[in-house]
Amino acid sequence: MEHINVGFLSILPPIIAIVLALKSKDVVSSLIIGILSGTVIYVFNAPVPAGSENLSFFHKLILSIEYMFTIMADKFDVMMIIFMCVLGALVAVITLAGGARAYGLWAAKNVKSPTAAKLATSILGIVIFIDDYFNCLTVGTVMRPVTDQNKISREKLAYLIDAMAAPICIIAPISSWAASILTYLPEDVDRMQLFLSTIPYNFYALMTIVMVFMLSVKNLDFGPMAKFERQARYRKSCEQVQTTATHTDDFSNREISEKGKVYDLLIPILALIVFSVLAMLYTGEFFTSDKTLFQAFGDTAPTKSLVLGGFGALIVAFILFLPRKVLHFHGFMDGIVLGVKSMVTACLILTFAWTIKGVCDILSTGAYVSHLVETSNMPVMLIPAIVFLVAALLSFSIGTSWGTFGILIPIMVTVSTNVSPELLTINLAATLAGSVFGDHCSPISDTTILSSTGAACSHIDHVTTQIPYATLVAVVSLIGFIIAGISKNWILSFGVTLILLIIILNILHRRNVKLYGDE
Repeated sequence: MEHINVGFLSILPPIIAIVLALKSKDVVSSLIIGILSGTVIYVFNAPVPAGSENLSFFHKLILSIEYMFTIMADKFDVMMIIFMCVLGALVAVITLAGGARAYGLWAAKNVKSPTAAKLATSILGIVIFIDDYFNCLTVGTVMRPVTDQNKISREKLAYLIDAMAAPICIIAPISSWAASILTYLPEDVDRMQLFLSTIPYNFYALMTIVMVFMLSVKNLDFGPMAKFERQARYRKSCEQVQTTATHTDDFSNREISEKGKVYDLLIPILALIVFSVLAMLYTGEFFTSDKTLFQAFGDTAPTKSLVLGGFGALIVAFILFLPRKVLHFHGFMDGIVLGVKSMVTACLILTFAWTIKGVCDILSTGAYVSHLVETSNMPVMLIPAIVFLVAALLSFSIGTSWGTFGILIPIMVTVSTNVSPELLTINLAATLAGSVFGDHCSPISDTTILSSTGAACSHIDHVTTQIPYATLVAVVSLIGFIIAGISKNWILSFGVTLILLIIILNILHRRNVKLYGDE
């Protein structure tokens, strides 16, 4: 399809999608309407082919729908969808095999202090970096008995789950998030190398991880979270903690094997990591050419590699579970079907995000926004900070980082290329960081909902206790992006951001100690 320039109309599709998502809280239908609005704009403004000058209004609307599916087919990444399904299948069979339950029982016997419980929760969140859905569901299920036993509030558990889900996935090269992001990057660059270069500048993700460990080790709390922690600490027994919260995940009505062991969780995850790395080297021709390790990773086919790694992990799980009768064959296959079903919504969001990206491409949205930036006399040094804020607002509004990636990354790449090529890495990192911040705070975000569900706490309580923590990290990250835009120096910008976070956390903690005593 021929690209056209329609000026202001080119930004209407993403704006329509954002506004509708904010009003309806339904990302999928909002993206569909945004896509259709874009194809209608295209049909009524594109050059008319010879012989089609007298098309009726109704015929043009039909053509708009046809173009939507044409763009969808053109942008559809089969390997990415297969990986999502394989990942869902792996999550399901591990859960049904009782691996997560076994780890939780082990941790309950060996974790004896609140600090150790919080650290164990955080470390498990790091270990399960492949996918945020997997992270939220697994960590919540595994660690809830442990944190209850150590009188940690369910709200704090929900925060630890949420804070170690998306922020970890966004900086993990081998994850569903990385694979998704790579599909949005331009084809004429080394996509993997570009993604890796954003990690040191992803201040929000990095500072969130730092903050989680500071909160865990030093018992720092502030805002509404401090109240819930005091209440949990002074309960007479763990039995007073609410235990009747219902679960909304697809595993709640399934029989979980009681034969599962801790290694039934660890071995498949380790296999997924190892096989994915080996597959990346294989698709990057490391074993069949003279390429260096770094060159092979740069030339890899990431989504294909993740599919191979996921399939290898499923085979390992099959060999691990069936001979020991942890799961029978029919139970294993039922888990695969259940896991694939659990990924349907994520696959739909991803598909429609690719499609609206294609719509923005044919309407030259990136070129229009780039022109606005060029003619606005905006200080180039402030672009990373502004991008961070825009991405955060968009992600908060629609409740999904992935939809934000699809809308903003292509625009940001075009703007950076035309206005400030030297800031491409920082601008892209700011886009990713802002998207995670908005998703982290949004009450309609999947990970926010899954985190409160996994922790079995009130969803609203989770949102209200988490926002002050996330906002603090966002403020220092914003300062970091301002410094990065001015200095283009990672050491300086990261160092200032880290020092500010540590100072503010300690000030807030001393204030709480003064008000409530050293608890």
